[in-house]
Amino acid sequence: MKKLEEQNNLLIYKDKDANMLEKIKTSCNYVSTNSSCVLIDYEKLDEYIKTIDFQKIKFWLSSNPYNLFDMEFDKIINFLLIFESIDYCFWGQPKWTINTIEGEKDGSEALLYALLNYVKKLNKIDFTNVSFEEFSDILKGNADIPFLQERYNTVVAICNVVNKKMKGNFYNYIKDINKDTELFNIIINNFKDFCDEREYNGNKIYFYKLAQLLTSDILHIKELINATKVDYSNLVGCADYKIPQTLRALGILKYNNELSKIIDNKQLISENSKYEVEIRANTIAVINYISSKLENCCSIDINDYLFVSSKAVKTIAKPYHLCRNKNY
Repeated sequence: MKKLEEQNNLLIYKDKDANMLEKIKTSCNYVSTNSSCVLIDYEKLDEYIKTIDFQKIKFWLSSNPYNLFDMEFDKIINFLLIFESIDYCFWGQPKWTINTIEGEKDGSEALLYALLNYVKKLNKIDFTNVSFEEFSDILKGNADIPFLQERYNTVVAICNVVNKKMKGNFYNYIKDINKDTELFNIIINNFKDFCDEREYNGNKIYFYKLAQLLTSDILHIKELINATKVDYSNLVGCADYKIPQTLRALGILKYNNELSKIIDNKQLISENSKYEVEIRANTIAVINYISSKLENCCSIDINDYLFVSSKAVKTIAKPYHLCRNKNY
C-alpha cells in the first residue's frame, strides 16, 4: 500500500496516483480510528469470525435471478452496467414495489426484474432514445421510485458514453480485462455517476460502492460462466444500508446514544454527515478486518456473505439508517 502521512489531521497521499481502491481502504480506516459516534467491538467481531461458514460464502447473483444468465454473455455485462448504476435508495413512504412473476418485490430485486423484463422484450440494451415517460413506465409500481429523474439522467448519460466512446458496446471495451483494479478504474474514469466520495475532518473519504459492486459482478460472472481466471482480491467492500444493519444486530457495530435514537426512530441523517460517514467507513473497516483474519477469502466475498446474512438477523435487527443519496 502507498505510504500515507497524517499532517494536521489531514490524510496526505505521497503518491498522487495512489490506487483508488487503496484510498478507499485507507480513508475508511482513518474514519474508523477517529470515530466518536460509531465504534467497532473487536471482541464481538473476533468471536463472530469463528462462526463464519465458508460453505455459505457465495456470489450473490449465482442463483441466476429471473434467468439473468439466459441472455448472451455480452448482454449480461452490458445490462449490469445499467442496472448497477441506479441500484440505490429504494425506501420511502410508501416503499416502491412492483408485481413480478414471484409476487410483490421491492428494492434491488424489483429493479432487476423491471429492467431485465424490458431489455429481454426488446433484445437490446440501449436507453439513449428512451423518453422519461417511457422510463417511468418501465419502473412503474405502487409509487414512484425515489430519484426517478436522477436515475433516468444516469442511464441516458451512461448510454451516451458507451455509444460515443465505446462504439456502443461496453462489454467489447472491457472484455479482455480480468483484474479488478483495471476494470474499476475504467468504470470510475468514464462514468461520473459512479462517483461516491465524502468529507470527514477536512479529509476526502472514498467509498465507490456501486463501482465496486459492478466490478465484482462482472469478474464473478466471467469466472462462473466462462471459467475465466480473474482477480477481484483488491476490492474493499460495499458500504450500504443492509450490512451495517446486520453488523449492529450482531453487536459488532456500536452506535452512541444520540445516533441510536435517530436511527431507531427512523429519522433521516444527512448525506456527508458525520453519522453517515462513520457508519459506512466502519462497515468497510469490519469487512477488511474479517478478510485479514481468514485465509483465501477476500473482502468482496465477505461483503457478499454479510449481505446474504441480513436475512438471518432480520428478526433481531433494528432499522437501518435512512440517508437520501444516489450511492447506495
